[in-house]
Amino acid sequence: MPPLLTKDQALQKLRLFCGYSERCHSDVVSKLYDLNVWKKHHDEIIATLIEENYLNEERFAKSFAGGHFRQKQWGRNKITQHLLQKNISEYCIKIAMKEIDAEEYDNLLKKLFLQKWDSFKSERNRFVKMKKTSSFLLQRGFESSLINELFKNV
Repeated sequence: MPPLLTKDQALQKLRLFCGYSERCHSDVVSKLYDLNVWKKHHDEIIATLIEENYLNEERFAKSFAGGHFRQKQWGRNKITQHLLQKNISEYCIKIAMKEIDAEEYDNLLKKLFLQKWDSFKSERNRFVKMKKTSSFLLQRGFESSLINELFKNV
């Protein structure tokens, strides 16, 4: 077990931690436990990080949503679920979802749909193809209503 850090030492480490990448409150609390910081110092350290603008949930949510949409090609449902798991507020999630351009979203969904659909060329049963394609897109976090619209054109 590592020795306990002073409040100032922990704050310095967390400034670097938050400066490297956007973080949410739950990430910082987890890091505080990893650093073996006294629980009585947690709130004060988090408050300082917020005051110094190292920690901003709205900024984190926007960055998370935009990054996971563009890099990992996740849909809104999956992004929302992951943000909820990180205890991000509904308000911040709504703002984060505005980072995703509707036209880009539709284009990505169509692209993934066609890629997956075409990957099942050897599958003769249309319903099996539809099930597999639909399952893939749902797992990626896309809305079932949007997926169903795409099947009308195939």
